[in-house]
Amino acid sequence: MHFNMNVMMDTAIFLGKFLYYFLESVAFKIIPRRKKDVAGDIVLITGAGSGLGRHLAIHFACTGATLVLWDINQESNMETCRLAKEKGGVKVFAYKCDCSNRQEVYRLADQVRKEVGDVSILINNAGIVTGKPFLDIPDHMVERSFHVNVISHFWTCKAFLPAMLQANHGHLVFISSIAGMVATGKLSAYSASKFASFGFAESLFLEFTLSYKTKIKSTIVCPYFIKTGMFEGCTTKYSFLLPLLEQEYVAQKIFNAILEEQVYLLIPKFTYFAVILKQFWNICIYIMKYLGDGT
Repeated sequence: MHFNMNVMMDTAIFLGKFLYYFLESVAFKIIPRRKKDVAGDIVLITGAGSGLGRHLAIHFACTGATLVLWDINQESNMETCRLAKEKGGVKVFAYKCDCSNRQEVYRLADQVRKEVGDVSILINNAGIVTGKPFLDIPDHMVERSFHVNVISHFWTCKAFLPAMLQANHGHLVFISSIAGMVATGKLSAYSASKFASFGFAESLFLEFTLSYKTKIKSTIVCPYFIKTGMFEGCTTKYSFLLPLLEQEYVAQKIFNAILEEQVYLLIPKFTYFAVILKQFWNICIYIMKYLGDGT
């Protein structure tokens, strides 16, 4: 009976969430979402030196927002800074930061507050991947994956959330992955860290939406694999369903989702079906196990 109730509860929660966001997406297909004005906001992007982070910086440079760019590679980060200024970003500040280092995050957060102001849009984008069979992954890379892909989010949120809560204004953005919802082989460290990232982001969303009832917004992004240096050499078997994604395409989707204050963003749309299929398969396994146990 206890097992049966757990299955029913999990299924009800999933179906409820799915129905809500499905109806929401249908409604906004008919009535376009209103895009918020971020002019005057201070937008901090981690992993801004290349790839998705650079594209997002260029998008925000055209909005009148102040940009704060963090990356462990100072040279590439300065190049992003230059490109953002070319696109119209008048106020762009670049800092070298290892987001996995708690003390460094807190120190630079204090520096940003003094030199720029309180961050109101935080985009946790920095990430690394190790594409190897589990037993071939060096221990230090397992630790590094978790420190960069999820634990760094704890430090950045702890650093910048208090000011957002005090102002009752802010937006948290988490770049997770579809591998954080549907696991794949030879990406055990990456997938596990992205599952953790998704869970942390969703927990914060629920905490601040339901408990504190603040105006802090959340956007949780789960794209399929993107054509960046992280996934160099990666191929997809069914490219007509799940193609490798272009960086600019993903950046535009994320940029729009932030301006529209969309909570969940899965890219491409087919990944929604993959998540539903996974949940359905899990329910089938629960039922078969329940029937097999005869309890």
